[in-house]
Order: sequence, then C-alpha cells, then structure tokens
Amino acid sequence: MPELRWTLLIIGVLFVVVLAWWERRRPHQASRQAPHISEEPRTAVTDSWASDTAREPSLTLPEIRTDARTQASTPPPIVHVEREPTSPKELPVVEVPDDSLIGLRVDGEPDFEDDELEEVAEEVGEMRVVDAPLAAEVPPPPTEIVKPIVEWPPEDQRTIVSLRLVARPPDRFRGNLLRQALAAEGFILGDFDIFHKPDANNRAVLSASNLSKPGTFDIETMDTQRFIGLSLIAVLPGPKSPQKAFEELLLTARMLNERLEGALQDDKGGPLTPMRVQALRDSLGAEAKS
Repeated sequence: MPELRWTLLIIGVLFVVVLAWWERRRPHQASRQAPHISEEPRTAVTDSWASDTAREPSLTLPEIRTDARTQASTPPPIVHVEREPTSPKELPVVEVPDDSLIGLRVDGEPDFEDDELEEVAEEVGEMRVVDAPLAAEVPPPPTEIVKPIVEWPPEDQRTIVSLRLVARPPDRFRGNLLRQALAAEGFILGDFDIFHKPDANNRAVLSASNLSKPGTFDIETMDTQRFIGLSLIAVLPGPKSPQKAFEELLLTARMLNERLEGALQDDKGGPLTPMRVQALRDSLGAEAKS
C-alpha cells in the first residue's frame, strides 16, 4: 500500500510539471503560427494585473466601416432657403349697401368716422357703394280670425239639407279631436256659436252644429268635453247651387268621418247608404226644376 501511494504522488507531480511546461510553451507556438494566419504584425497586449509567465497572444480587431444605415443616423445639415416675397392677391370688388356702412365697428375699437371709412375702403381695394332698396315691410299677421259671413234666407224661403256624423256607441268624440278635425276641413267658429265653412269670398257654404241641444259650442271648454256627434247642414239657396252645395256637404262629411272614425247618417238618423244619397240628389233636382 505505501508503494502505491508514492507511485500516485510521483505521477501527480509529473503531471503538474508537464502542464506548467505546456502553458509556457503555448505563447511561443502562437507567435510562430501567427505569420501563417495574417501577414500583418500583431501587437501584444499585456495587462498590468497579469504576470509575465501568463501572457496570451493579442487579438486583431476587424476594420469598422460605416455603411448607409450609420450615415442615415446623422441628421442632414440645415439649409436656409430665402423665398421671394409673393405679391398679395387682388381683392374682389365688393358692393356694400349704404345702410351696412353705418355703425361699422371693430371689436375693442371705437366706431369709424366717415373720412376714416373712406380711407379703409381705398386701402382694401376698389369698393363701390350702391344704393340698395329697403326690404318691403311685411304686414303683421292678423290678431283675430275673420268670421265667415252668414247670409241665410228667411225661414219661409230656405231649404235645409243635413247629414249627421255620430260616434260609435258607447264612445263619444273627444272635444280637442273634434275641433282639430273641423279646423282641418276649413271650419271656423262664428255666428250662432257654431262652425262655418266659408268659400273664397268668406261666405258660409256649410255649417256644423252640436248634435246635442242647444247645438252650440263653447270654444273655451270644448277641448275638455265629449260629444255624441255633429249635424252638418247646407242652407239653400246659398253661395253655391243646390247640387254643388250638396256634393260639398257629402264630401266634407266623408272627410270628417275618416278623421274621427264615426258613422254617417241622414237627417232622420238612418244609415247613409248609396240609395239614400241618390234620393237626396233627386229631391234637390226636383226642387230646382220646380
């Protein structure tokens, strides 16, 4: 056993000696091989903290060349270019009424006098002042609605043709909707506190009364009330012939019925069928011939 230990110890010492000799030999081999790698001489680099026995061969850094990307990072020089002054554009000719020149004012400055205003106009450009007519005065809207003219003949000389527009039971017409429907058909509240539909000469052609007695309307309370129906009448003779007056009465009754969604009846309360309409036409024709 002791012989084996001494043998291993001697082998270890020899290994250390050979390793130290090999490390000292490496710089000399590198210096001899350097001419085969590069023809340029290399400069040995030594560090102050390294010992003379542990020198390593110096490294040759590659040549650094600037490419286009490196050059692009450098900002280009600033070049100042002097521009020729441009001539101002010619101002258009402006026509200003006399009234618009009165009270010309700039914010924060007093009003211009007449002489100063002329100087400003000369500096701006050619300015012609023309006389502008004043706008025509618009008459104010009428404050009161003109009532239709009601010219009924005496009772012993008149003929009344009437139709009824009633609400479908158990409903009734709302006052505001009834008033709006009458106004849409051209009816205006007038004489006898009933509605009248005038012609172009403001003469009453048709009339609409409350189907309930006394047959009148109160415009102040009408919107809050409910009504069972209307009585539409044409008093003959009137502004139009009996045939034209009846056709207008029939057309108006149908238009009101479309707005209010009620039911049309004759003067007796019967349904207004096509046969009944034709009978009324015939009766008016017979009266006209007589």
